[in-house]
Amino acid sequence: MKLPAEDRALSPHTGYTRDHWIAVADSLLAAAWRWATPGGARLDLPGPPSGSGVRSDGLEGFARTFLAAAFRVAGEAGKDPHGWLERYARGLDAGTRSPGRDDAESWPVIHDHDVAGQPMVESASVALGLRLTRPWLWDHLAPAVRDRVEEWLRGALRHVPAPNNWYLFPFTVAGFLASAGRADAETERARDRALELLEGWYRGDGWYADGDGRAFDHYNGWALHLYPVLDAHLAGKPAPFGARLREHLESFASWFGGDGAPLHFGRSLTYRFAAASAVGLGAVTGDTPLRPGVSRRLLSGTLRYFLDRGAVGEDGLLSLGWHGPHAPTVQYYSGPGSPYWASKAFVCLLAPPDHPLWTSIEEPAPSETADTVLALPEPGLLLQSTRDDGVVRLHNHGSDHVRPHEAESAAGQDPHYGRFAYSTRTGPTARDNPADNHFAVVVSGVRSVRRRIHPLGAGQDGGWGWAGSWHRPVFGSGPPTVPGLRVESVTVVRGRDELRVHRVLGAPPGATVEQTGWATAPGEAVLRPLAGWTGKDEVRAPHGTAFVPWVSLARLTGEVHGTAIFAALAVLGTEIGEPAASVTGEGVEIGWPDGFAVRIRFGPLRVGGAFEH
Repeated sequence: MKLPAEDRALSPHTGYTRDHWIAVADSLLAAAWRWATPGGARLDLPGPPSGSGVRSDGLEGFARTFLAAAFRVAGEAGKDPHGWLERYARGLDAGTRSPGRDDAESWPVIHDHDVAGQPMVESASVALGLRLTRPWLWDHLAPAVRDRVEEWLRGALRHVPAPNNWYLFPFTVAGFLASAGRADAETERARDRALELLEGWYRGDGWYADGDGRAFDHYNGWALHLYPVLDAHLAGKPAPFGARLREHLESFASWFGGDGAPLHFGRSLTYRFAAASAVGLGAVTGDTPLRPGVSRRLLSGTLRYFLDRGAVGEDGLLSLGWHGPHAPTVQYYSGPGSPYWASKAFVCLLAPPDHPLWTSIEEPAPSETADTVLALPEPGLLLQSTRDDGVVRLHNHGSDHVRPHEAESAAGQDPHYGRFAYSTRTGPTARDNPADNHFAVVVSGVRSVRRRIHPLGAGQDGGWGWAGSWHRPVFGSGPPTVPGLRVESVTVVRGRDELRVHRVLGAPPGATVEQTGWATAPGEAVLRPLAGWTGKDEVRAPHGTAFVPWVSLARLTGEVHGTAIFAALAVLGTEIGEPAASVTGEGVEIGWPDGFAVRIRFGPLRVGGAFEH
């Protein structure tokens, strides 16, 4: 990928400017269009198909790259030196002539999400791209083509979305149709329904749940905030949800490491630098607490992080994975065109060249300015970052991606939600390897998994913080649960130290417990027993993670019967604060050499900390 020269005066941290963003967009588009069908309706990118099949994947390649082209051209007030919009105009014509027909060009028909629903997802990208470029594309299409495109898009209004952010896809389609003078009762119903659900999913602190359950992840930024706030911005109306985006960015700005990496947590991580789209959107609309130089540092830092680590292959295409190809990062619904949801990051190009986002000097990211502890009680998350190494850690006591109607089954375990901790420098081990950052109860030789997470609270005070939750251990063979068995867990963080405390209740005779640490190369993390543990060893995960091809895990072991408390110190790194722990009747007391102490009391959970003299 050929990029402009770095500008370290304007961008001392990344060297990237607005011209770099334009060059990246053009390069990604040029590489993807080499795989277009003769009529340009599908971009059949090379690679294994998604669960929706190759025809849907080809539409996905068209729609998601269209977003990048639309942001790029709209940001230049219609200037299109490479003729991208002409290509997409041809594709719109060819793809909608005979939807559903089995040929090289025709787009799949939109159905309910549980039938063949992926085209509904792509309808939102098509609609948003058309809305962004309406004066230069839509308004120049032949009337018959406009009518065919509208009829195809209306399939999203007439079918049932998945019970989560998918409701914002018909919302976005309806928003475009309204902007083109084609609103009616059908479009209004779609918009009203989406906004009604969005209101119910809002949990506070700037965070939405992705549906009725407890899924809090990157979909907040690249979907749940992006679609409604951008819709209002394009309509020239006050953004009713702008204040929520601003509040979201107060905490979300801390999700990026000093090297630009976003937290490796949640699903669809192959969208990569789309993780920064909310930062760009806030800068464009003004709904941000961040100074322009900080926003650009986060945006360009994330873009450069992935470009420098092989996210774009020698063929110029984004691969399915994280740095490069990595199968365990990918979900069944992802195909070769899926990574191009990264196009959402190009929303920042809607800020013109003279916008402060591009003219201000880059400033350090939050993770580069100070050690930070940030508790988010509503989603049940605890952030911990250290300035010296720029690493951000997330301790998960509230996000599980288990829908309310779903049973807790070990078959549904998800390494991207079920672990107790994630970071910007490590990824979870694959399902077929030992689990990192996991507390397991072992019954009859079967290790438990963590599925539905029940938050017990979170808080912070100065340089320390905590979060707690409980879960019911679930087993993959034999009885799925053990009557009365429950695990209550608390994470306390201070500096680099992570105190992991678990109280097991109702353990059957013969049960044992295990605690694993961070998935790293040997010698890059610490896991030390503090209370309750009787053994320590190391296990290997040869499938590696999205960051390294092979990892080892420290593991603590112990025996348990009935009720017992276990405490351990974990550190991602090698510098530790030497805390000590002692178990009391109903909890644990943890003390550091400088006199600071934390007391944890279970039933009900109470956590407090202070200096003792």
